[in-house]
Amino acid sequence: MRAFIFPGQGSQAVGMGSALAAASPHAREVFQEVDEALGQKLSKLMAEGPEDQLTLTANAQPAIMANAIAVLRVLEKDGGIRLSEKADFVAGHSLGEYSALCAAGAFDLATTAQLLRARGNAMQAAVPVGLGAMAALLGVDLDKAQSIADAAAQGEICTVANDNDPGQVVISGHRDAIERALPLAKEMGAKRALLLPVSAPFHCPLMQPAADAMEAALAAVAIQSPLVPVYANVTAAPVSDPATIRTLLVEQVTGMVRWRESVLAMQEAGVTEFVEFGGKVLAGMVKRIAPEATTTSLATMADVEALAKTL
Repeated sequence: MRAFIFPGQGSQAVGMGSALAAASPHAREVFQEVDEALGQKLSKLMAEGPEDQLTLTANAQPAIMANAIAVLRVLEKDGGIRLSEKADFVAGHSLGEYSALCAAGAFDLATTAQLLRARGNAMQAAVPVGLGAMAALLGVDLDKAQSIADAAAQGEICTVANDNDPGQVVISGHRDAIERALPLAKEMGAKRALLLPVSAPFHCPLMQPAADAMEAALAAVAIQSPLVPVYANVTAAPVSDPATIRTLLVEQVTGMVRWRESVLAMQEAGVTEFVEFGGKVLAGMVKRIAPEATTTSLATMADVEALAKTL
């Protein structure tokens, strides 16, 4: 069994998608459709930068999705591969869940781009700049990370945002609490604890205004039943019902990304092969969670052509 997986924020880079667009008209069509949906030449920003503009949450989120869907479209159109025949499940990390839903036909491409633009703007606006922060704790598991967060909170918000893999957990909350967590983490056995270069404290209760905004945005769009089940970030379980998908996407804004548990659950369901679209971050996490699984990362035309021959 096989899962198609889609990366989250942090996998953006200037030049993303350029070689693929040069090689395939189907990739160019994806970027053009996203540009039209947003009323912005996002594809030019992806190709040429500047990096600080691409990194802005409102740009990075639709850009990462567009790149991933372009890779998928090339695999489908140029490689003659149908997702419904070659993938048993899809999943994505944070914003990647929207890419996964788009890939599986729950959202069309234009709607996905518009939702991610709204999500990026809402997440950025939810907390004044400088009030929140996130930090990666390396060499600790979920329970230890939660203990560190609890000890650092001191009446402020400090909680686990991403359970990425057995040795990497991200915490999020008020900046002062996150900064208190860094030395505490070292005292409590973390190998490293470092602030992340992010513009807001994602996946924590401080994001409630963004969750409210996404509830309104999602209420206004149609969601189809996906071609294959989607493993949801907040439950680490498969979902196919459109109403449930809508609810979970709202909860996802403030909720923990249960990526480690999602991979283990997919493995338990029989998945032995994970294919990452448009990045190389998740494949590494999968290998640390499920060392015996096969992982493939697709970013270039050569990557796509090589995989298409094996499917």
